Amino acid sequence: MLDGLATAVLISAGLDSAVLAASEARRTRVHPIYVGVGLAWEDEERRMLARLLEAPPYAALAPLVSLGFTAEDLYPPTHWARRGTPPAFDTPDEDVYLTGRNVMLLSKAAIHCAQQGLERIVLGPLAGNPFPDATPAFFTAMAEALSLGLAHRLAIDAPLASLRKQDAIALGLELGVPFELTLSCMSPRDGRHCGQCSKCRERRDAFRAAGVDDPARYRSPPPR
Repeated sequence: MLDGLATAVLISAGLDSAVLAASEARRTRVHPIYVGVGLAWEDEERRMLARLLEAPPYAALAPLVSLGFTAEDLYPPTHWARRGTPPAFDTPDEDVYLTGRNVMLLSKAAIHCAQQGLERIVLGPLAGNPFPDATPAFFTAMAEALSLGLAHRLAIDAPLASLRKQDAIALGLELGVPFELTLSCMSPRDGRHCGQCSKCRERRDAFRAAGVDDPARYRSPPPR
């Protein structure tokens, strides 16, 4: 049963945020928010997200709100995230850090929430996330700063932060998340994963660890 407390969920077509939105929808009215910042994969992400949100686990969600916050003046045209040429298959997470991305996403989403009277924002980092803008200390400080700056009380939570990716997959299966409509890739094309980037590797490894088949479509097999 819903508790009546509306929650803004930062959502992409990614596996983690798809599970997060379905999980939150069990207990609250979910307002999905997509924030684009001008990265190479966003057109594919938006198309997949539109399909995802038509699936049954998301039937009770509020309409998607799409916001923009350009990073084109922060990341140069040669940056891999703008060119759509991500680092290699075995690249560690630390080497694909997008400086300040959660700062951008949360800032824009928080302004929308203040205008709409929403008091809680959730996003989907998982256990082991190494980035400085995905820590409990950051979320607490950011919520305090935004609450002060907007004169509107806000809480920022990461409900899946104790889960590994394979645990998130197991939860998503319980919730009926259509994983074939999720996108975990830095160079997708026509709804298919590239199969060559580190996000594709993480996804494949997690499905293998969860003991279930990955229903995603890949353009090429992983490197040997």
